[in-house]
Amino acid sequence: MKPIVTAKQMSDIDAYCIEQLKIPGVVLMENAGIGVVNQALVLLENNPVGKQVLILCGPGNNGGDGFVAARHLINQGAQVYTLVLSPREKIKGDALINLEILEKMDHLVRFLDTYVQPIVKPDLIIDAMLGTGVKGTLRGIFIEYVEWANHQPCKTLAVDIPTGVNGDDGSINGPVIRADITTTMALPKPGLLFSPGREFAGKIETIDISMPQKAFDNNISKVWMPEQKEIKALLPSRPLDAYKNKFGTVAVVAGSRGFTGAACLSSMAVLKSGSGLSYLCAPASLNVIYESQMAEVITWPFDNDNGYLSIKDIEKIKEKINEQSAVALGPGLGQAQETRELVLQLLKDIDKSMVLDADGLNICANHPESIINYRGEMVLTPHPGEFSRLTGLSIKEIQSDRIEWVRKYSKKWNQILVLKGGPTLVGTPEGDVYINPTGNAGMATAGSGDVLTGIISGFISQGLGTYKAALAGVYIHGLAGDLAKDDKGEAGMTAMDILNNLPKAMEKVKNG
Repeated sequence: MKPIVTAKQMSDIDAYCIEQLKIPGVVLMENAGIGVVNQALVLLENNPVGKQVLILCGPGNNGGDGFVAARHLINQGAQVYTLVLSPREKIKGDALINLEILEKMDHLVRFLDTYVQPIVKPDLIIDAMLGTGVKGTLRGIFIEYVEWANHQPCKTLAVDIPTGVNGDDGSINGPVIRADITTTMALPKPGLLFSPGREFAGKIETIDISMPQKAFDNNISKVWMPEQKEIKALLPSRPLDAYKNKFGTVAVVAGSRGFTGAACLSSMAVLKSGSGLSYLCAPASLNVIYESQMAEVITWPFDNDNGYLSIKDIEKIKEKINEQSAVALGPGLGQAQETRELVLQLLKDIDKSMVLDADGLNICANHPESIINYRGEMVLTPHPGEFSRLTGLSIKEIQSDRIEWVRKYSKKWNQILVLKGGPTLVGTPEGDVYINPTGNAGMATAGSGDVLTGIISGFISQGLGTYKAALAGVYIHGLAGDLAKDDKGEAGMTAMDILNNLPKAMEKVKNG
């Protein structure tokens, strides 16, 4: 599990390596530059000879990484053009050492105080202008070169983070380099995973610059990024002699008149995540819809001509829930008074591992004690609007510091908290927060969250537990969305496209 670090934490790790472990900074810079070159070769189709590479360097260590990359690319036969967007006297320390090596190789390094349009027509641009520690608006010459670079028809590689992106929160304020690959040093940074910064980063490659694990152990923020190999280890195995009850069963308490689709998506996602049986608890007046839409889901119709579930059937509903491995509560339930009473009473009376979503969350907004006092394990899956209703925070407040709000409320409620969005976060009562690396903007579509509810509850029913089910469920959900994007594009993607790609997403993780 890769820790995610802020610019300050990364700076502290650098200092620890240099001052305490006595690793020369120039060695770390050399390793960083070699990592940049390896990704540059990917973009040059492993044929750098004769290719024109423009390296835009700033005055700091980010520029120093660019100087190292320039040397190695020259040695591999590329035609390298190095532009430094500052006077020479501003280059210091390890960056200066690598600059002087370039100059002693008789490589012409140009220093620019004002914008001069490059005459080169590059095959590749390397953005080594500004690193993760730079915040605020770009100024002067940096604006000019960012805008120029973005208009070139070639590929672009960013060193550590695209220039113009805030490394700590992904915010932007002005022009930003649009990269095809970003090589981030040692550990990922939040700005590469949070929108809008993530839209400019392209493919993110974490470069091993040979920092010992000891350096990370002393500077961990308890923010993590799950990797595919870790999700693979979580997914349930399926022995050849298995039968449907071997993989658990889920009671989905969902749906009301006008919101039958939510119940269908959640119920089917339970099955497509690998659970053996999916039972839908729904109003009898809507049962014909569910049975005509889903051949594989077993329905439990309860009498209510008004099209919603009612407190009057609670004993029968509880009996059904208690027979299953897990329960999903909330998608499309509506908020009729009798339904509200049902939800609140269920939260008092049952103790099954649960996914609480949508109207289940909204009903609890004025009754937070229903969450805190729940006797079983729970995964809450709000989007920012639902989280706002639960906490009383404005959406602006939530979005300004999503990591810390998730950390606070998962601790306060003593439950797993999944805050949906770009990216989706998973928080634990122990204070750990996981930033999910999969998913895309096309998943901001009606029903996407209902699919996630079904996946997580399906994984719980297969024995993963709420923590592991949430991590795996969010990752697989996002990956299914990425596969749907490849097939349908972002704008036209629907929740059903995500649902239909779940089996493929799980196979991709298992075989990856």
